[in-house]
Amino acid sequence: MRERFTDRVVLVTGGAGVIGRVTARAFAAEGATVVLAGRDETALARAAEEIRAAGGRADHVVADVTVAGDAAAMVAAVTDRHGGLHVAVNNAGIVDGVGPVADIDDDAWRKVIDVNLTGVFLSMKHEIAHMRAHGGGVIVNIASNIGAHGRRPRMAAYAASKAGVSVLTRTAAIDHIADGVRVNAVSPGASDTPMSLRPGESRAERDARLKASIPIGRPSDPSEVAEAVLWLASDESAYLVGHDMVIDGGTTA
Repeated sequence: MRERFTDRVVLVTGGAGVIGRVTARAFAAEGATVVLAGRDETALARAAEEIRAAGGRADHVVADVTVAGDAAAMVAAVTDRHGGLHVAVNNAGIVDGVGPVADIDDDAWRKVIDVNLTGVFLSMKHEIAHMRAHGGGVIVNIASNIGAHGRRPRMAAYAASKAGVSVLTRTAAIDHIADGVRVNAVSPGASDTPMSLRPGESRAERDARLKASIPIGRPSDPSEVAEAVLWLASDESAYLVGHDMVIDGGTTA
């Protein structure tokens, strides 16, 4: 068993979601103290308890990353309770505003951009401020392969928000590598989570649809996304700066 994150404190936003939970468990299994952040305190507490029950170290903090004060308080809570912040995974995201561009509700558009893009910006702003004042750190943002190609009908809001995350990642990486803060992103394709299901679609129907559209023939397992995040957060990828790692089974190859 590798322990690449012993004595490191890791923050995972969107910590109650599937990829957030799996990623947090993977960090904890490699020695990290993990703090899960999000809006659903009950779900966060349950996820943190699952990690502790398995022998890991975990905490949670309630925060809405679209609110500047919450993002600042989130980072402050992590550092006050655990003495620092070494790795941040900005994973919080939603799918909303689904439909042709001309029909997207204005409020739904703003909601998606606020959570998926502004939430990453506000989180990074305060994560980086702490990291550069305390010897550096690593940030991994969760973008999406849709942001790279946009070829997904009725998903303009989500695609635009994730394209923004990818570009923001590269700019932040250049801005702050001299501060000792290394920033990269992971762009998953369809993964085995509720987000990949269309309204009224069964899991079997989804799998059949994805088998026809993904060269590898299946959605990713969330653990495969988590492994990529951990590698980018580890010293093994120390020379990688401003990279967006696409994990989509060949969809965008």
